[in-house]
Amino acid sequence: MTATDAVTLYTDGASRGNPGDAAWAYVIVRDGSVVAGRSGFIGTATNNVAEYHAVINGLTAAREFTSGRLEVRSDSELVVRQLTGRYRITREHLADLADEVRQRMHNFAEVRFESVPREHPCIRVADRLCNETLDAERLRR
Repeated sequence: MTATDAVTLYTDGASRGNPGDAAWAYVIVRDGSVVAGRSGFIGTATNNVAEYHAVINGLTAAREFTSGRLEVRSDSELVVRQLTGRYRITREHLADLADEVRQRMHNFAEVRFESVPREHPCIRVADRLCNETLDAERLRR
């Protein structure tokens, strides 16, 4: 990617309990600057479901910033490996979510997935957004 078309989507999902209260978050970076970030509450779900929702919501939002190449980075090796075909998807509900991701990928000329450590600064921001959402939901009850 060149500096002018560099758009990277960082995603994270969180579940307090597995399953338990779950949230998703994404951070979009273009040309080295954060241009968008958002999180949302899912309800009761597993961590893997939350991770998929983060990718789905992030891909939807990334359309505002590019229709070209998009790099998707997640700390979920399972989700990345399932979406790149390295792992088979044996759970029907995850296969349905993976299909939803693939549908949204058609909005871009190219989408690449990469697993990154949870210590990555942008993943940490997404993780913080997830936890803020979960904390707010707990306080709301």
